[in-house]
Amino acid sequence: MPIIEITDLAHPGVEIFSSLTEAQLRNRLEPEKGIFIVESPKVIRVALDAGYQPVSLLCERKHIDGDAADIVERCPSIPIYTGERDLLAKLTGYTLTRGVLCAMKRPAARSVADICRDARRIVVIDGVVDTTNIGAIFRSAAALGIDAVLLTPNSCDPLNRRAVRVSMGSVFLVPWTWIDGDFAPLRELGFKTVAMALTDNSIPLDSPILKQEKRLAIVMGTEGDGLPSETISAADYVVRIPMAHGVDSLNVAAASAVAFWELRIP
Repeated sequence: MPIIEITDLAHPGVEIFSSLTEAQLRNRLEPEKGIFIVESPKVIRVALDAGYQPVSLLCERKHIDGDAADIVERCPSIPIYTGERDLLAKLTGYTLTRGVLCAMKRPAARSVADICRDARRIVVIDGVVDTTNIGAIFRSAAALGIDAVLLTPNSCDPLNRRAVRVSMGSVFLVPWTWIDGDFAPLRELGFKTVAMALTDNSIPLDSPILKQEKRLAIVMGTEGDGLPSETISAADYVVRIPMAHGVDSLNVAAASAVAFWELRIP
């Protein structure tokens, strides 16, 4: 395996881990060249198990024969950059808490029909931009039986480094893709849409009518303003989470977990 000792922050190849922004890594102009970064051996293993293709590793020296030994074994043909802990911290801008970063090839986007064809419960994330919330929603989706995740283009990229970390690799476990906000493709697939919103005509989340629906798309809105009025108007159901003590809403990540659990398939 090609293990490369780094002694210089300008070493060719390590700019993937240091100087490139998330937008540059994503490479919208040439998606086939897109890269994303995964942190920690545990999350890297989840990505590898899910079939994601590694490009290079940045690994603290002690982990090559330690915590990351199995990962190194699984990646025999990619460059593995290593060096002293202090140097790697300067390179990445922070101390590597788990000592390992992996650059991976961004997969080609899948169609809505492809990932939703056999799904029964999906979530549509509309305009959620906080990386922590995106990661938490994916983790809840994986844990609570959501079959697929759709995101509007104004939402945060699930393969953002922090979103991946917060999700603990759940972004690799649940199929996901982008949707332009039009519900027509979902209706063609037999889904009824559930807009999570506080309106005068919203029904409670535990309403029996929701459990009777064979296919539901749960639509979650932005952290501040919630869902656009046109999205709410276009939904088949407008749903609220019953609350106490005068609290009117939850953080979108917390609300998603409640909704996923209540609307799960038994």
